[in-house]
Amino acid sequence: MTFRRDHSATYLAGLLARNLARALQERARALGFAPGQFPVLLELWSEEGLTQKQLVDRLDVEQATLANTLSRMERDGLVERRPHPNDRRAQLIFLTERARGMEEQAKKAAEDADAAELAGLRQFERELMIEYMRVAIERGQQK
Repeated sequence: MTFRRDHSATYLAGLLARNLARALQERARALGFAPGQFPVLLELWSEEGLTQKQLVDRLDVEQATLANTLSRMERDGLVERRPHPNDRRAQLIFLTERARGMEEQAKKAAEDADAAELAGLRQFERELMIEYMRVAIERGQQK
């Protein structure tokens, strides 16, 4: 059996992820955030005051990876850490006013990145592709 990259979901998904990240990076840079910070921003726009552990669980990332991301976001003025009222070991993560103010623009940047990368597809093809991606991700998380 000959391996064909152009028929490999693993290979193609990696390329697509890289292309989408680049498209978002171009747009995000102007707003002051990085593509890797976008999932954290989305979670905190939805609910602030989460612990790092809660973010790790929700984003399904390594603790060390998130710690580094949060440190950069704190340095860049996007988040602030506050002491947990009941647990001296934990801190709560909150958005800064700057990060709260960029929500609409950041989400628009992600939508524009999607549109640019999927420009050759008709609307129903994009919807179908995204649905297939969701199904594959959900099945992968069940394992």
